[in-house]
Amino acid sequence: MKLPVSTEWLLHCAATLAQLESGATASAAQLAGYYDLPAPYLAKQLQALVRAGVLSATTGPRGGFRLGRPASEITLLQIVEAVDGASPPYECREIRQQGRGALPPEQCLRTCVIAEKMADAHEAWRRSLAGVSLADILTTLPSTAVPRTRSILTGTPVKPHN
Repeated sequence: MKLPVSTEWLLHCAATLAQLESGATASAAQLAGYYDLPAPYLAKQLQALVRAGVLSATTGPRGGFRLGRPASEITLLQIVEAVDGASPPYECREIRQQGRGALPPEQCLRTCVIAEKMADAHEAWRRSLAGVSLADILTTLPSTAVPRTRSILTGTPVKPHN
């Protein structure tokens, strides 16, 4: 399965927003600069996460994006589906009943085994992503990541560790 590049962008942007202080926002331009991405296109993509309730957006000089609910309640699957939808990537077109090798209809009463296995794989993939929240992602980051992200996006200096 190949997802659009924008999916990677939005997964990273959501994880980045999860690192900010509660209530803090980052603009599309800030997030684009953080990852060297095209700001207008990223802004459009971030709106998909707002529509899904993953992010909330505020306007004005201090406006921007922030998580729409706690990081522990946002799964990777919710982000992926907000961007790419929930349709399975494989669609069986019953080619086993076409061409010179076509099977007779009475031998095709059961679901195609390939379609069945592809559906199983898709469901396993969905379960895996549904089992990982943004909070889970944050627990795996190095201890310097969150202060560094906050410093870059908010302009506050990183406090040195003693």
